[in-house]
Amino acid sequence: MSTGSTYCLDANVLIQSWQKYYNPRLCPDYWNLLSQLGTQGVVFIPGEVQREILRTEDELADWLKTSSIPVKPINMKVTQCLGEIYGAHPSHQTLVDNTKGRSLADPWVIAHAMADNAVVVTKEEKVTAANAKRIKIPNVCEAMAVRCIHDFEFLEELGVRFGCSMIT
Repeated sequence: MSTGSTYCLDANVLIQSWQKYYNPRLCPDYWNLLSQLGTQGVVFIPGEVQREILRTEDELADWLKTSSIPVKPINMKVTQCLGEIYGAHPSHQTLVDNTKGRSLADPWVIAHAMADNAVVVTKEEKVTAANAKRIKIPNVCEAMAVRCIHDFEFLEELGVRFGCSMIT
């Protein structure tokens, strides 16, 4: 199952999966698998992703509190990587939407991936134009030579296959 890679999960992988196609009422095995991958050291989340999810105090937040996904704190290496990220991008471009309070963890996801030589896993974000005011994770990952994949690629790399059954 393992590819030898370590994967840093973006908040939107958890949030959108919970709200949409992997809702635990329909696909509890997805959440069990993520927890198992956390125990095996295959996946992790930065502390900023945890904070972004826990601030909503919903069922996903409750699940995250009991999951086995490791939460990595900020350290000196991560801080240095964050500095490299901001140093490599013009000041008119931002990863964080400060007006709506969205994507607050995005720079940290990339910095943690850089520091841990991990693969960033995010939802299917499109690369934005070079002159855009707001840039996306794939833009920054490309510029910083960090591998970035979407969640379906992540599952495919790990060889995950879902089955289904009817509750009777």
